[in-house]
Amino acid sequence: MAKVLVVYYSAYGHIYEMAKAVSKGAGKLQNTEVKMVKIPEFDSAKEAMSGQEAYVESQKEQEVVPEATHEDLKWADGVIWGIPTRYGAMPAQMKQFLDSAGALWLNGELEGKATSIFTSTGSIHGGQETTTITSLVPLLHFGFIFVGLPYGENQEMLSTEAIGGSPYSASTVAGPDGSQQPDPKELLMAERLGERLANVAGKLAQ
Repeated sequence: MAKVLVVYYSAYGHIYEMAKAVSKGAGKLQNTEVKMVKIPEFDSAKEAMSGQEAYVESQKEQEVVPEATHEDLKWADGVIWGIPTRYGAMPAQMKQFLDSAGALWLNGELEGKATSIFTSTGSIHGGQETTTITSLVPLLHFGFIFVGLPYGENQEMLSTEAIGGSPYSASTVAGPDGSQQPDPKELLMAERLGERLANVAGKLAQ
């Protein structure tokens, strides 16, 4: 049985919606157990954004999702990371979680596990690719084996539409004000990424 962990951070819910699609895709494979967990929010961020209705509603909706632990990472055969962009790189919440996992790195406990990334940006040029590429660097230090999203399985990427998706990761465009929800094509690519990661993770775990 392959064990797939979908671990994400989402302020306004876009990555949360993508995480659900990724989980759905991973769960399509037989003998695959999927667990979805979230990165804890900073208290300072909660306070700073407490006046934003969209943020408050999204955080309330995500209360049902358990918070990620390092034990979750040890449990999983494959890990898919939901990482929204912050200036072309991962947010501090996600970075802190990885920074605090030094013992897992030191003991090589994540080496040889499959991993993938999905992301969200405000615009089509707001870090769709750089966020994935820069986030990959620490994952390689942990010894993860990266799984991308090839064109052959995702013809939707061959498009001039303002949607996400690249050979590096599934992604969504939230819009400058965050009001745009994931496009059905973006959710489909996220679902396929989940299935692809689960397939690779299962083979590596054998």
